[in-house]
Amino acid sequence: MAKAKGKTHFVCQECGAATPKWQGKCPSCGSWNSLIEERVVTTSSRDAVMRPRHTTQTLPLSKISAENMPRKQINSHEFNRVLGGGLVPGSVVLVGGDPGIGKSTLLLQEAATLSTENYKILYITGEESAEQIKMRADRLHAVSDFLYILPETEIESALNAIERIDPKLVIVDSIQTMYTSLLESAPGSVSQVRECTLKLIQLAKTRALPVFLVGHVTKEGYLAGPKVLEHMVDTLLLFEGDRDHFYRILRSVKNRFGSTREIGVFEMTENGLKDVPNPSAVFLAERQIKTSGSAVICCMEGTRPILVEVQALATATKYGYPQRTTTGMDVKRLILLLGVLEKRLGYHVGSMDVFLNAVGGLRIDEPAADLGVITSIASSVRNREIDPNTIFIAEVGLGGELRSVSHIEARLREAEKLGFQRAIIPKGNAKGLREFNNLTVIYAATAFEALQNAVQ
Repeated sequence: MAKAKGKTHFVCQECGAATPKWQGKCPSCGSWNSLIEERVVTTSSRDAVMRPRHTTQTLPLSKISAENMPRKQINSHEFNRVLGGGLVPGSVVLVGGDPGIGKSTLLLQEAATLSTENYKILYITGEESAEQIKMRADRLHAVSDFLYILPETEIESALNAIERIDPKLVIVDSIQTMYTSLLESAPGSVSQVRECTLKLIQLAKTRALPVFLVGHVTKEGYLAGPKVLEHMVDTLLLFEGDRDHFYRILRSVKNRFGSTREIGVFEMTENGLKDVPNPSAVFLAERQIKTSGSAVICCMEGTRPILVEVQALATATKYGYPQRTTTGMDVKRLILLLGVLEKRLGYHVGSMDVFLNAVGGLRIDEPAADLGVITSIASSVRNREIDPNTIFIAEVGLGGELRSVSHIEARLREAEKLGFQRAIIPKGNAKGLREFNNLTVIYAATAFEALQNAVQ
């Protein structure tokens, strides 16, 4: 019988690389003070039994058929959209997000809806007891005879249960609580997370079994565990939103089977999460019409155009250094646009506090929002209203010029559907653009020209 002996090595928390001795700097990724000591239980090489490895058949790519891997449609249309059209057999999906944001709620209610006699689902929980899961399921009305609950943290026991039950879908909540007895390190450490994930990926690929993993995040907002965890999985979804608001956003960060910028919008209710089929109407529902500093933009999230209200407030500073505060947008982008307003458009905002807010909790990252941001700030500085029926779509360059944006026709079609009458866009987008029945398109070459048509 093989003798077990302990071996100490140091593992990087950032990249997962191992080194036999401690160093101040990781030799693999170069990060400082990221090596932690771990003890691995190994078997003596003298007593180890050499077993022949199973070899997979090698085939030309043209001979491989993917027709026998249809996607499994989930009950939630928003969830299907983010996954790229449904759940792919053998895929491993990692769902991350802040504590209490709704990760377990979403997976539990979708699992209960999917589970049937021919589609058994195994829910492995390492954080809650079976009774706690049942209490939540009763509240969500998500009880099913074919949804099996396994309170377990040892990966070997979980794999044995999968072999015994033979489910069609496995949910692990969460991967940071799982451990393997082959390692002496604590659950949640770099080696434990990596090894348990690898075992689940191997199971998923060999049995064409889809697996959902719930992942914790750190206080900085990054997924806990090694960075290699994000590379190992097929799909990475992040659940975003403020717990003080009703709406949650499920964002696709990585997807080997679909778009990487797709989002799904949900509303948190007392009976669980519900789809929001028209996010633009929701984000604009409480917009104040006769208020300065408010503009509407259209941003693309994957294949979906979403209209969002941008609010700006500019006031004379009471401190020595003006404040720049944003919610839902990059503060560095705001500083850049304030420089354009000061230098190119003649607005003296250097001595003003500027506050910017993207209403609804949506995170705006694309440059197509630039014109709407500049217009809302200029409106607040001059304390003059913006035409409430106008939408702004353009990227602003450092010279004050308006640059063309992608998917302009889809954005304008969404604006027309929601009743907007005018749209100010760059001249570069004029070529090949069709005419709209109820929407007047105004082309502008510079931000100064756009402001003349915008602020009343």
